[in-house]
Amino acid sequence: MAGSTDVASEHAPDGYEDEDGHEHEHRSRWPLVAAVGAATLYLGAGLFFVGGDLVPSVLPTVLAPVGAVGLVVGLAGWANEAFVADYRQSRGGESALYSTTMVLFLASDVATFSAGFVYYAFVRVGAWPPDHLPPLLGSLVLVNTALLVASSVTLHYGHEALEAGNRQRYLGLLGVTLLLGVVFLVGQTVEYYELVVEDSFTFSSGILGSAFYGLTGLHGLHVALGVLLIGIAFGRSLRGHYTPDRDTAIRTTSLYWHFVDAVWIVLVLVLYVGSTV
Repeated sequence: MAGSTDVASEHAPDGYEDEDGHEHEHRSRWPLVAAVGAATLYLGAGLFFVGGDLVPSVLPTVLAPVGAVGLVVGLAGWANEAFVADYRQSRGGESALYSTTMVLFLASDVATFSAGFVYYAFVRVGAWPPDHLPPLLGSLVLVNTALLVASSVTLHYGHEALEAGNRQRYLGLLGVTLLLGVVFLVGQTVEYYELVVEDSFTFSSGILGSAFYGLTGLHGLHVALGVLLIGIAFGRSLRGHYTPDRDTAIRTTSLYWHFVDAVWIVLVLVLYVGSTV
């Protein structure tokens, strides 16, 4: 038995408790890779828009793609490690470790969105309203907001159903959450189409255009990632991979999705409602 335990410990990932009760420290490189990639991407994008003659034009051209690749690789590795790979139920502290990692990742996201809101605040300092400002607050935005808020509710009660051992209710609510996220993305695509084609309001429509599409596009990217994570969780749930005592991926995905929803509400208040006053 000792030999089999040694083999299991040798091949198990970091951050688990072996059969003798010894806890092993969990270490993951992927959140750091994703964070460095995101920082590099944002730096490249910032230099592209404000660098002007201060920095060589090749610098942001190189930094942005390299950062994008680093971000995608980091998120893919993290998603595989935290949401796809099979884990031993005996791993100690798994839920707390991954929940803490997600909270730290979301803290960096708060800084990212805050920078965008600060940029928009500087935009509002000038004359308002600008010459070319289409009506931003419409029925489509209100419907999209209702869909996203409803998706947080369904995900919350879906997780509660999983913890209570109600598999059918859990699968139904998780599936509804996934559908609502997809419909939200479709709605945002329709909104962009109407603004660009019908109102000629594009990313190049002054600093307001760059602020609007920068913030809503960044949020849309986060929603798309959330839909991907929920889709992976739903696929694994159909195969019976989650139980009341094995729900780390659902817990961390819920944290992420509720954060994305909260950011959208702030976006609506600042960008959409704020454009009317």
